[in-house]
Amino acid sequence: MTFGRSLSTERDDSTRRNGAEPTVLPETRTPEASAPEAPIPGADLTAQFPSTPRGAQLARRHAVRWLEALGHPPESDVSCAVALVVGELAANAVQHGRVLGRTFGVRLTVDAAAGLVRVEVADAAADRHPSAVLPSSSLEGESGRGLLLVDVLALRWGWTPRRTLGKTVWAEVPSRPAGAADPEPGLV
Repeated sequence: MTFGRSLSTERDDSTRRNGAEPTVLPETRTPEASAPEAPIPGADLTAQFPSTPRGAQLARRHAVRWLEALGHPPESDVSCAVALVVGELAANAVQHGRVLGRTFGVRLTVDAAAGLVRVEVADAAADRHPSAVLPSSSLEGESGRGLLLVDVLALRWGWTPRRTLGKTVWAEVPSRPAGAADPEPGLV
């Protein structure tokens, strides 16, 4: 399946006046144009995204597709929880951790033995990090609930400074219901 722009023709004013042939633009492939490859069991999803709202949306979509390839349909509890956590942490990286000219990174790791999906979102802003105390939001407020959602959905979460630049905010989301039996070998 191909997304993005296909071959197209465009003319500017100068080509319309002189009757020249239209310019054929090559296919443009953008980050949203390439679906993540099918994951290898035990492999992580690691990707960089632009520090824009669209980048946060793409990060969430890539996470859902990656989990689907691992056997977790998009409507499953695991996929929904991971999608929300990735979406919130990516949105925070864009809004609070954005540094001009820098991207943010997302890494997902499945620990089948522990029954966890670890979500890591790294940005370049070392001086701005999540508070250890969750904010209390007013019911009328339009923002301020992202880390509350992460706190509810994840078993634990936190942040660590990155060695070179910035920080990584991480969360560990259960990949099976509490009290569920261990999955059969090979299944997550």
